[in-house]
Amino acid sequence: MDKMELYGLWLEKAVDDPDLKAELESVKGDDDAITDRFYRELEFGTGGLRGVIGAGSNRMNVYTVRRATQGFADYINALFPASPSVAIAYDSRIKSDVFAKEAACVFAANGITVHIYSELMPTPMLSYAVRALKCSGGVVVTASHNPSKYNGYKAYGSDGCQLSLTASEIVIKNVSKVSMFDGAKVIPFDEGVRDGRIKYIGQEVVDSYLDEVAKQGLHSDLVPASGVKVVYTPLNGAGNKPVRSILAKIGVTEVTVVPEQEYPNGHFTTCPFPNPEIKEALDLGLKLCETVKPDLLLATDPDADRVGIAAPSKDGSYVLFSGNEVGAMLLEYICSERTKAGSMPEEPVTVKTIVTTGIIDAIAKEYGVKVVDVLTGFKFIGEQIGFLEGEGQQDRYIFGFEESYGYLAGTYVRDKDAVVGSMLICEMAAYYKTKGISLCQARENMYEKYGVYYHTQKSFTCEGKEGMQKMNELMTMLREEPPKSIGGLQTNSLDDYLESVTIDMASGEKTMLTLPKSDVLKFTLTDNASVVLRPSGTEPKIKAYYSTTGKTRDEAAALEEKISADFQKILGF
Repeated sequence: MDKMELYGLWLEKAVDDPDLKAELESVKGDDDAITDRFYRELEFGTGGLRGVIGAGSNRMNVYTVRRATQGFADYINALFPASPSVAIAYDSRIKSDVFAKEAACVFAANGITVHIYSELMPTPMLSYAVRALKCSGGVVVTASHNPSKYNGYKAYGSDGCQLSLTASEIVIKNVSKVSMFDGAKVIPFDEGVRDGRIKYIGQEVVDSYLDEVAKQGLHSDLVPASGVKVVYTPLNGAGNKPVRSILAKIGVTEVTVVPEQEYPNGHFTTCPFPNPEIKEALDLGLKLCETVKPDLLLATDPDADRVGIAAPSKDGSYVLFSGNEVGAMLLEYICSERTKAGSMPEEPVTVKTIVTTGIIDAIAKEYGVKVVDVLTGFKFIGEQIGFLEGEGQQDRYIFGFEESYGYLAGTYVRDKDAVVGSMLICEMAAYYKTKGISLCQARENMYEKYGVYYHTQKSFTCEGKEGMQKMNELMTMLREEPPKSIGGLQTNSLDDYLESVTIDMASGEKTMLTLPKSDVLKFTLTDNASVVLRPSGTEPKIKAYYSTTGKTRDEAAALEEKISADFQKILGF
């Protein structure tokens, strides 16, 4: 069908949500608006769905959610023919609860028992429920840190990890066979609850999750007497209850919550981009810090799998820490204190993504820790934990993180966890406070010990059909004609993860890469610098990651500025 035929079909068939009918009527005669809604089907990618909420095949709505769920249900029933089950969670986003219940209705209609949380919960608590309840799979309805017009649907395997590439490919094929309006089996939600096909997850699962998080502490006994003081913002998301619960559990009693961002609100009226990586999202928290004068500011994103921080500098102003800095500081803290306590496992392992800071290699070398590099996406870190578990060696895993503010200590879940991240950050701050060391000073101490590593990430928005085409053209152009230099630094090699090859730029010699195929390019430059480029799998953006080193932060930052400015020109933005 062409776009106008699809538009007419949706006008006729989209009757289960009155918002869809009203939206379709409102764009009648608007060719661009109709094209954007119908030029493609919202794809079930390697992690699930993510898109703008609304009417059409290229939108998040009850029909695209049902269709995706039917494809996932077919996968689960084929893999688990006896007593299959799933867990479902959702965050504070617009229609998250609606989409979660729609998914439950489809799973239940397909003979799959559903365990669903009775209120919004963080993404890691979905991963935990899958494992704790021995489910065949799971779904969390969230668009993570995207603007309010987005929502999404992440699918998980029985190990509590996001679906593997192989599993995703099977589900994608299943979904493609499902008719949009009549291909999904559905029962009424209330009927499913009455007959036991849909069950609410009890408080005992929440409590056991918090117990597992608490076990990851190293010096929790020092926290109550430290007097560590915290300002916290859940950014109107799912972190409010669990983060405050775990902080209370370890003895952080002085927690001031940013009032405007305390309660669930999918419109995110105080921060258009509810992302702790972005300073504007933390503005209200930083303003409150001026009055409260805490030891740190914590901010978790809407589904509470990422956490960002700020801490006071010598002049009393609050400075933001990057995800790379916090992750490196946590690894140093964990390695140092576990070594002192004699609790470091034999042959310990830390896992990071290929765009994460190289200071990890220096820290790991200091403590005899093996570093495993994986593709971007925390599911690849979870996958590594699974490999260790399969060998009965999961205790070797001590920490994993990615530069985008995602951290995990422990193996009780298989996704990044802002709840354990918040707990460990507060414990680390309390520990250093008892030594008379601020978080800013601890960061400087780390750089004095290992050298200054500087990292930035810049995103370039590519909305709509033309944007997708531009991203594809850029990646093709850079593969065919890689720049010989960037920012005045010579390009030594190109890692092409889609072609699974490293190319020596001087000799042209090629060597094989062993990681799974992914549309990612890494340019390794002289002076220990690099640029990584990849189209986002969850947002209409192409992302560039810059890494430099220097004797001082200013020196490394100046080099990054040269490289990023030149690379932006190369990209044509």
